[in-house]
Order: sequence, then structure tokens, then C-alpha cells
Amino acid sequence: MVYNKAENMTCKNHMNQDINSSTPYILNVGFATHNADWNWKNVNSPFARLYYVTEGNAQVEFLDGIHDLNAGHMYFIPAYTKHNNICKSHFSHYYLHIYDDNINEGCGLSQWKFPFEIDAGQLELALFERLCQINPRIKLPESNPASYDNNNTLVKTLAFNGQQTLCCKLETQGIMLQLLARFFKNATNVAENTDNRVAKALSHIREHIYEPIKLDAIASNLGISKDHFIKLFKKETGFTPTQYINLKKVERAQLVLATEDIPIKEVACKLSFYDYPYFHKLFKKATGLTPQAYRAQYIYDKNATAVP
Repeated sequence: MVYNKAENMTCKNHMNQDINSSTPYILNVGFATHNADWNWKNVNSPFARLYYVTEGNAQVEFLDGIHDLNAGHMYFIPAYTKHNNICKSHFSHYYLHIYDDNINEGCGLSQWKFPFEIDAGQLELALFERLCQINPRIKLPESNPASYDNNNTLVKTLAFNGQQTLCCKLETQGIMLQLLARFFKNATNVAENTDNRVAKALSHIREHIYEPIKLDAIASNLGISKDHFIKLFKKETGFTPTQYINLKKVERAQLVLATEDIPIKEVACKLSFYDYPYFHKLFKKATGLTPQAYRAQYIYDKNATAVP
């Protein structure tokens, strides 16, 4: 079969769209060396972090306590996970920031619980070295999260990702998936150990996150009463359905506030929160910040260029 130039370009465009729609992709990758200067508080980003420590050690503090980062290991921090970085001595590491906007069933990273720490060796080192080699333009200019965890950098990097050649994009995503595969080996699906009815409810919530989600309708589709559904859901997840829905909608609101230049009330409406004071209250309770304060961390610059 012979394709003309226009058909070949159309085919490549479709391939690019398929890749972007089904796979998380990289925001930043690089190598950093610190000497007691990797100390950042209240880091909470709409993207996941993957580290490979090559020398020295540091620590990350979560709500459940302080965890060590040691040489020869890789570490995974999910998106929307508030934490503090602690570094009291020499510390060198590769970093990889992974953006995932996929809400389809089975595809999103948020649908999996990954181990925090795994062993790493020469193969993982070579993969990181190659990632840095083919993506030199998305290395962070500095390690302070305030310098890159903002709308300017997010918008620039997202735009740059769309400008990559198909060859570079395929190799980049292939390497990223190889690194993530190490964590997937011991990961568990959030719905894996839950009642099948709750798993279906979780899928429905993910796929309709921008819409009004009615508990009566979910319960009816599952063939059980609303009261039974609420009890079953809380038993399996630790949340009531309403608590879980609100949490996931607030997480999505964080992403929209960080990446889209639209009024905050429009963000609330986009997620079917038509009572703005209620949205404001939920957002502050979940994040510790008002939507306005959160948006202030992601100042939008309409003159931002496409290359970080």
C-alpha cells in the first residue's frame, strides 16, 4: 500500500493524538546535586514525581511520617500528595515529573497504589541518562518548586510536549513506561480488592468527574438501594460516596486552576459545583488554601513561550 504525503501526515497526527490520549507524559527530567539545600515545605503538585537517588541521602515527610531517600533506589510520589523535602548533607538524584490527565478506566496513574520505594540499578540509570539526553530542554533551571511548579512552566512544557517529533515522543514515553513498570510490578489497583459493585462505582465517578454525580443513579445501576450503596462504599474505601466524589472533584479543580486561564467560578461550574460558597469551603478543607490562594501559585502569563 502506498500513502501520499498528506495521508502520511494525517496518519502521524492520529498517532500523536492516540499517544497523548492514552499515556501519561513527562513534564521535567534531569539530574540534580545538592548539599543540604534541598529543603522545601508544603510541596503539593498536580503531577507525580519519580526519583532515582545516585549518591547521598535525603528525606521526604508525609502525613504518616518521615521516609528516607537512599542511593540505589527509586521513589514515587503521587500527584496531589502534600510533602516536605529534607536534606542535611550531600544528595544527588535524577528526577522525573509525570503529568497524567487520563480519567478513563484502567489508564490513570491515580487509579493505582504504587510502592514508595524500589531497588534500582544500572539499567534504570541508563534509562534516566537516555531520557536526559533526548530531552535537554525540559531540565529544571533550579530545584525550588516555586520556580517550576507554576502555570507558566506547566503551560510551556505541555506545549513543548506537543511539539516533539513522533520519534522523540515515542522513545521518551517508552522509557518513562519502562521506569513506571518497575513500580507497577508491585502496584495494586485501587479497585482490585474492592467489591465489584464499588469498583464499578469508582469507574463511573472517574469517567463522569465533570458532571453532576447522583448516588441514586449509581445505586440503581448497581441494583442496590442507596443506603446499601453508601454503607458498602464506605466499608470498601473508607469514604462515603459524597466525600470521595468531592475529593476527586477538588483534585480535578486543582489541575484546572493550575493549567487553564478561566475564572475560578467557572472552574467550579465546570465541575458541576453550582453553589460557589460550597465549592470554596470544600476546596479549602481539602487543600488548606482557598481557590484564589491556590491559583495565585500558578500565575498565568499570556505571553509565555512554548519552550521551557
